[in-house]
Parts: sequence; structure tokens; C-alpha cells
Amino acid sequence: MTTQEVRLCGLLLQEHYGEVVEKVGTHLLRNGALMLRAIAHETSTPLDLVKKSLCVLIQHGLCGFRSGRRGVEYHLNGERILRVLRYPRYIYTAKTLYGDAGELIVEEVLQRGHMTMSHAVRTVADRLTHNMEEGCSMDYSEVVSAFSRLVETHFLQRCPSIAEPSATPVDAVPPVPVAVPTLAENHPDRYTLPQISLKGRGKRRLSSEENEGDERAGKRSSGDEGIYWQVNFDRFHQHFRDQAIVSAVAGKMDQTSSEIVRTMLRMSEVTTTPSAAYTQPLSANEIFRALPPSYSISRPVLEQYLSLLVDDPMEFVGKTGDSGGGMYAVNLHKALANLARATLESVVQERFGSRSARIFRLLLRKRHLEQKQVEDFAMIPAKEAKEMLYALLSANLVQLQEIPKTPDHAPSRTFYLYTVNPLPTARMLLQHCYKAVANLIERRLHETKENKRLLEKSQRIEAILASLQASGAEPAQLTEVEEMITAPERQQLEALRHHVNKLDSSENQVDETVFLLESYINSTMNTR
Repeated sequence: MTTQEVRLCGLLLQEHYGEVVEKVGTHLLRNGALMLRAIAHETSTPLDLVKKSLCVLIQHGLCGFRSGRRGVEYHLNGERILRVLRYPRYIYTAKTLYGDAGELIVEEVLQRGHMTMSHAVRTVADRLTHNMEEGCSMDYSEVVSAFSRLVETHFLQRCPSIAEPSATPVDAVPPVPVAVPTLAENHPDRYTLPQISLKGRGKRRLSSEENEGDERAGKRSSGDEGIYWQVNFDRFHQHFRDQAIVSAVAGKMDQTSSEIVRTMLRMSEVTTTPSAAYTQPLSANEIFRALPPSYSISRPVLEQYLSLLVDDPMEFVGKTGDSGGGMYAVNLHKALANLARATLESVVQERFGSRSARIFRLLLRKRHLEQKQVEDFAMIPAKEAKEMLYALLSANLVQLQEIPKTPDHAPSRTFYLYTVNPLPTARMLLQHCYKAVANLIERRLHETKENKRLLEKSQRIEAILASLQASGAEPAQLTEVEEMITAPERQQLEALRHHVNKLDSSENQVDETVFLLESYINSTMNTR
């Protein structure tokens, strides 16, 4: 991993799992696979704390272990740690698709690393019941339905089992169900729901005794002991990619075209692998039958739209088969390439201006151009074009390729061609994004640390107010407690909340760029 990736991983581990886990995790990222006692010795950390840290990392799928020459070696998955940054987006997506129950299920599974279905259903039902009106209770069947839909659409999947837990050496961390994935990716039971037995809740609130008895009975015989579930990050990323493609089509053409592409992606979302370059081929008749009823377009109009999508220079939709009929598919690799290209162009425009962006787009389209050709095609004066090209060259956004006419490489007999190589440029910009996110996290942690005393005071007063309101205190008492925070302190708290919200929003926006660039890089590497 690069220096910026290790730095960002360390900040994420520290923020979510504590300083000891961050210390152990960062050391593993920098030094590769290590044995347990080597980690404890090199980090000067007690062995028990190292074991607990590794347990936490394994529980959340961030660490694995394998058999080495001298014993068990532990290694960290840096790419998986970077996904922690995207947790709020996963939770929000689940809420958008499956409501409050889906949101809380994904949130609980992410917080705990993995859970059984029965445990997740009980926990989420209790949380929803707590938020409901007095005298009401959330029925287990509603949460089970949301869980089932998440599994059916592959947003949740079973954790891989351990093949031989008895072979784990003595100095290893006690085996955890998600420790070492040994199941094949296409295991038939990965999305098979177990038969669980949960006592259904009525619409009234259960008494504490009834609730405790129900919990004890459920824990004794739920029927899914040992079957743990985890979040399928690839499926969420596939959904994000599809949403980005649909938005790009809507911006380029119109809403009807984007709905056609959305329908094609939805029909192939479960059958298309995350690394596929194309979706499953679909006929015009299949697309027509799958369109939402609200889009009352005829079959000839649909074929016209499909022809426009196929002929569009962006090439989001491709056609296979003969000219008379044929099948249609979304070109995922081409779509990601165009989205990444638009991102690179926007970065150049923001940093160097619209004229430099014009030169950058020209080089992307023409591939190789001499300086005089750039001046002519971009219609920019020679002096300005030269300065812009050198500025882009110094920022590594443009490359200069030398093609000698003779073996002596004499400058007078050499062609100097400017070009843009999108893949290395995307990788460089991705590292800048990692650095930006790390800076934002550090700034947020600094702001919180500088105002730690004020935040603790605010939390204590809020707890006192909640306690007084629950006990039916008089308004005068509540006002007296509220006045414990002075007006300047309130202004300081508001300013702090405003700054933290802006930093959080910036993290999410940069992560959207990170996702597009990562998807483009992975897609390009898979198609080679």
C-alpha cells in the first residue's frame, strides 16, 4: 500500500476501533504478514492487548491469518479497511431501498462485523419498538421481511466458514466464524436463508417479564446457530455504479433514456458479476415488459430510444447480434471510463481553468499531438498553449513522448508528442483523494479535541435535561439547567457543529470521487 493509504487506514482504525487496534493494524500494513509474538514485540504492546486487537480486526473482516513456516501469520486487508469510510453511504442506501428496518439491519451488521439472522432481527425489532409510540411494538415478521429482501438482492451474504478450526496453532487468536474465508465465491448456500423460529410480537408492548422470557426462549432455539451474515460490499458498490451510470445518462440525454438504462441494469443486477464488462444481453421485448408502468411508451418508441443509446458517442449501451434484431447490453467498462474521464476533466478545469481543460479534452480525444497541433486544434495562442501544456506536464496530468527520427536522438530530428494516459492519471488523482480524506479526518479530530471540555459539558447538560423531562420536572427547572451553558459557549458549539458537518460532507463528496476512480481502475485491470 502507498503511504497515503496506510495513513488513511490508520486514521480510520483509530477513530472506529481505538488506538491499540490502530497501532497493531498500521504495523501490519507497513510490514506485511507477521506472527503474534512478533507483533507484540515490535509494537511494544502486551500480548493480551494484541490478541484482543486481532480479534476485533478478524471480527470485522479486516484481518486474516494463514499458516506460515514458523506458525500463524496475520495479515491486514487494507482495501477492506478503506471501506469503513463508506459505511454511512451503505446505511443510507439500505434505508432508501428497504426503509428503517433495512437501515438498522445493515447498521447493526456493520457495527458488529457479522451477526446471526435471529440476533439481528431481535436487535432491530427492539430498536424500532423503542422509537415507536407508547403501547406499540414492532412485529418480528416485518424485520424478517426486510432481512429476506436484503439477502435476495445480495446486499447481505453468509460468512464463509472455517474449514479446519482444530488445526489452528496454540498462539493463534481463538477462532471466529468469519476469520478465514474458505468457501468458494459461488457457494450455493451463500444467499440461502435459514429456517428460524422467533416468537412473533403483537401490536402491544410486551411486559419486561414476557420480553425476557421471549429472549431466553429465542436464544435457546432460534434454528440458525452458527450461520452468520455479513454485508456484501461488492453488491453495494455495484448499486453505486449503476446509480452513477443512470445519472450520467439522464444528464446526457433525458429521463426516459435513463429509465431504460435503469431497467436494463435492474434486470441484470443479480446475474451480473461485479467485475463484468457488460451486463447480461437483453432483447427489446424483455426490456419493454420490464419497464415501469408509469413510462407508457410504445414498443417502436422504445426501439428508437435504444437506437439512440447505441449510436451515442458515450457508448453506454451496446448491441450484439445481427442488425435485424439483436440483444442490448450496458457497456459497464465504457461507462466507468467515461465517468472517470469526466472526473479528470473537472479536476483540470478547477485547478488550471477552462482553456487547460480544453487542451486536456483534446489530448484525450486525439491521443498524440505536437505543440503546434495543440495550438491549432484548441485555437489558443502559442505562448498561452505552451504555458498551459508545461503546467499540466509539471502536474503529471499530461505526458511528453519522444519519437526520434534517427538513432542519435537529436532534438532537431525528434517528434515531441503530448499525450494523456488516463489510467496512471486516475491512480495519481486517487492518491490525492486519499490524502484529502485523511486531512479532513485529522482536521475533524483536531476540532473535536480542542473543544473536548465544552462538548462534555454539553452532553452532561443534555443528559440532565433528559432525566428531568422524564421525571416531569417544572419548566423553571429546565430553564435553569439550560442556562448553565452561556451564550458565547452556545455560539462556539454552533460553530463547531457547522465546521464538523462541513468536514463530514466533504469526506462523503471526496469518497464519491474515490469510488469512481477505484471502479475505473479495477475495471480496466480486469479487462486486460
